[in-house]
Amino acid sequence: MRQVILDTETTGLAWEKGNRLVEIGCIELVNRRPTGRTYQCYLNPERDMEPGAMEVTGLTRDFLSDKPLFSEVVDEFLAFIQDAELVIHNAEFDVGFINYELGLLGQGYAPVRQYAQVLDTLKMARELYPGQRNSLDALCKRLGVDNRHRQLHGALLDAELLTDVYLMMTSGQTGFGFEQDEVKSPGEETVPDLPGFEGSSMVLAASDSECAEHDRRVQAIAGKSGKALWTV
Repeated sequence: MRQVILDTETTGLAWEKGNRLVEIGCIELVNRRPTGRTYQCYLNPERDMEPGAMEVTGLTRDFLSDKPLFSEVVDEFLAFIQDAELVIHNAEFDVGFINYELGLLGQGYAPVRQYAQVLDTLKMARELYPGQRNSLDALCKRLGVDNRHRQLHGALLDAELLTDVYLMMTSGQTGFGFEQDEVKSPGEETVPDLPGFEGSSMVLAASDSECAEHDRRVQAIAGKSGKALWTV
């Protein structure tokens, strides 16, 4: 399965007011593993940054003035996301801006959902953590993703953080689940009884890398206190 974690930066909060894209950042995953392929570009919006957007991104019109127009990179961008599942936090915001840019180009370009599927991690987070703050920063804190280096918003940096957040949210543990019976996943196969081993248990030892990953997850659950059920 091919996925693209995507984030954008813009001149302001509303494309309906003529705000434009100024940065696109993408990270490719195949079967939930980063492939090393990324896509990032700054864009010349041909207009000023709104004060709030300039403050959170650190981008200025002067810096962006020699960057390519969206029309110059659109084909390369669409080729990168073609037939993937786009994983976006608050997807309607980013998709709205991309569709606005595509619409400005006229005929020959369709809305983004005709090139790729879209998965909104904000909607996913609201289902997993109802009534809680579900911004990217809040999710990083909740899931133990280190975002201390995020002084300013940047599309590729935020896509990197969202990659970690998405993989943590979809790793299969969204709660401790002590009160629920074990449920077999669809298509999961059972181990058949073997002659001479009826009623015996098969024990599979965890590998060193699996043990290390377990320790990392326990520390993420424990948070700042450093205490978790498995460590006391």
